[in-house]
Amino acid sequence: MDSTEMEGTTDQDVTAASTANSSEFLDSNFRYMLFSVFYSIFFVVGFLANVCVLYVLQCLRKVKDMGEIGIYMTNLTIADLLFVCALPFWISYYSHGGHWIYKDFLCRLTGSFFFINTYGSIVFLGAISLNRYWAVTQPLNKDAWNNRWRGIIVCVLIWLCLVSSAIPYLPSEGTHTDKDNLARCFEGYHNEMDTVKRKVAVTHFLMIGLFFVVFSLVLVCSLLSARDLLSQKPPQTEIQGNKQRGVNEQRALKMLLAVVVVFVLCFLPHHVVQAPWVLAVLKIKEGWGHVDWDQNTLQTLNDAHQITLVLMGLNCILNPVVYYFASRKFRKVIMAHLKKLVKGEKSSNLVNTSNSTDSRNHSQRQPTVQPEPTLEQS
Repeated sequence: MDSTEMEGTTDQDVTAASTANSSEFLDSNFRYMLFSVFYSIFFVVGFLANVCVLYVLQCLRKVKDMGEIGIYMTNLTIADLLFVCALPFWISYYSHGGHWIYKDFLCRLTGSFFFINTYGSIVFLGAISLNRYWAVTQPLNKDAWNNRWRGIIVCVLIWLCLVSSAIPYLPSEGTHTDKDNLARCFEGYHNEMDTVKRKVAVTHFLMIGLFFVVFSLVLVCSLLSARDLLSQKPPQTEIQGNKQRGVNEQRALKMLLAVVVVFVLCFLPHHVVQAPWVLAVLKIKEGWGHVDWDQNTLQTLNDAHQITLVLMGLNCILNPVVYYFASRKFRKVIMAHLKKLVKGEKSSNLVNTSNSTDSRNHSQRQPTVQPEPTLEQS
């Protein structure tokens, strides 16, 4: 195509022409507007929601030392904030039609944040589900579900795995310039050698495998916990205790449902589409990983992949919903601060008042089995 033809050709025409040729970059034009709009929403809502969560967790920590589930929540929120803080760069990237205008290192760094948030969220939600399973099935054994040091150790191990997995990609080149002179961030691997493409494919397949292992764990824990909660028949003599127990059972079921919904809505579609999409965009020429799909199939896979990426980014604003169902104390502190905004009361007084009220109410109750521990023990 000569310069005269280029002058009369729009960016969309160039992209469409590239897509039509199976040897060129596989693109979806609608994604630039899609990501620009939704990532802007995720940035505003996600930043406010997760900062609010950290603030509430800090207030709870001042009242009493944070327990195991509180530690998981805190670390999950930090992972979400890393992703949210990287969103302005990705918004700029898609606003410029898939052109990275910043230094290559920032491409690698923000890509690492995306990886850490995605798989950090998956693993931390898995840890929360396992913790709730132990709380439901072993309510009298506090060490089974509220071991502070175990929570710290588990989180340290998770962060070590996440960071060590992301570090190898920081020194390598993150941007690839295509034929239209656009600097693609973590895209454009179709021009690499087949050996490089296969390494990329293996990395993606390992991450897909990790997701389905954790997803299976979450499903099993949720189903077993739900079965245990629904099958419990407490003695009829403890009327007041039974009423409180029923409330706790409903709260635990809602929390379990919230975790499953986050997995099914945000992560499952992406990891179902990911494997065939990786092979479609890499275009391995021969041998292992080579696929011979028609252009319509390739384009459909790429279009579906863009939508699943948006859904996956939604987790940064849905995770606070899990916190809401996980802890009665969390909800009480939120309501206390809302009242503070209306009445102008001091937050510290509200938190302490809420904590003392809970203690008085607890002392007035008959001893009963509480299937859903809250952050009051955290």
